[in-house]
Amino acid sequence: MSGDAVRTIRALVVDDEELARKRVRRFLEDIEGVEVVGEAENGVAGVPLIKEEAPDVVILDIQMPGMDGFQMLEELDEVPLVVFATAFNEYAIRAFEINSVDYLLKPIERERLGEAVERVRGLLNDDAKRSEELERLAELVRNRGPGRLPVLRGKRIVLLDTADVVWAGIENELVFVHTIDERYMMNSTLAELEERLDPRRFFRIHRSTIVNLDHVLEIVPWFSGKYKVIVDDESRSELVLSRGRARDLREILPW
Repeated sequence: MSGDAVRTIRALVVDDEELARKRVRRFLEDIEGVEVVGEAENGVAGVPLIKEEAPDVVILDIQMPGMDGFQMLEELDEVPLVVFATAFNEYAIRAFEINSVDYLLKPIERERLGEAVERVRGLLNDDAKRSEELERLAELVRNRGPGRLPVLRGKRIVLLDTADVVWAGIENELVFVHTIDERYMMNSTLAELEERLDPRRFFRIHRSTIVNLDHVLEIVPWFSGKYKVIVDDESRSELVLSRGRARDLREILPW
C-alpha cells in the first residue's frame, strides 16, 4: 500500500442534532486513517471552526436552524470537500446541479459513511479531481446566493428565485412558499425566511404571512381594522393584513 493511500484524513462534523453528530464522530473515529479535528452544533459555530482547523472534509448537515449548511459554506473563503447529510429520503443532490463528494441519508450507517470516506480519500490522492470537485462546490455556493431559496418539491430540493415568490405562509406549523402556480415547502421558520428576503420587496403582513409587494393586486377593507391583501397567483389568494401591520404598510404603499 502506498504512502498516499494511508494519508490521514482530517474530518470535521457539523450537525445541530447532538445524537447524530456523536454517531458520525464515533463511526469516523473507528475508520483507520481518519482524525476527527472538531465538531460544531450549527453553521454559526462551524464557520470559525472550519477556518481554524482547515479540515480535509466536512460531514455537513444541510437542514439546520439559523444558518443552514449552504449558508455556512457561503461564509467560507475556502470551501473544503463536503459530504452532505440529510434526513430527506432520496434527497436529490443533483437538484443543486453539482456532483458532491457524496451525500448520506440519516440515520447515517457505518458502512455508508465508510464508503464516503473512501471517496474522499480518492480525491485527496488525485489533485486534479480534487480541484475539480472543489470548483463545483464553489460554483454551487456562488450561484445559490441571496436571490435563490432552497425549497422542497416532493422529495427534491429546487433553487427558487425570490422574484418568483408571490407569498409565503405557515400551514400546520410548516412554512410553504407560493409562486404564481405552485406551492413548495421550506425547511425553515418564517422568521428565518424573512431574514433572507429583500425587505424592500417583501413585507410581513401577519405573523403567519409574508407577501411580495410586486405581486399585490388589491388591498381590501375587511373588519376590525383588518384588510385582505389579494395577490396575483392563480388562486388570487386573499391574505389577512393585521391591523398593526396595516399602519406600517401604509408608510410603504399609501392608500
